[in-house]
Amino acid sequence: QVRVVETGGGLVQSGGSLRLSCEVSGRSFSGYTVAWFRQAPGKERQFVSAIRSSASNGYYADSVKGRFTISRDKGKNTVYLQMNSLKPEETDNYHCEDAGRLLMLSTMQDSAQYDYWGQGTQVTLSS
Repeated sequence: QVRVVETGGGLVQSGGSLRLSCEVSGRSFSGYTVAWFRQAPGKERQFVSAIRSSASNGYYADSVKGRFTISRDKGKNTVYLQMNSLKPEETDNYHCEDAGRLLMLSTMQDSAQYDYWGQGTQVTLSS
């Protein structure tokens, strides 16, 4: 069974940093697309960042460029999201999503393309 588990969320002061982890078990994700999305109550899930597990380059929403960095550790089947200079409006539940396949660049930001979701990890910004 494929499982996606996110960890690393918590309470952090505005302007602070967190590193989220997404571990995929049940298979290797080498060559596949893995993404981070976030969702606030009552709102649609929003794309944050994605990576092709066999590649080095990440892709980012405009709102997080320059502050967030996505990376992967193939040996651990884990994708990380380093989040710096966090803003109060970024209080959300952060989800890791595994497409189970390689996605085209044009569809990478579409949550419907991802087949495996984690339960999410809550990130809360304090004043």
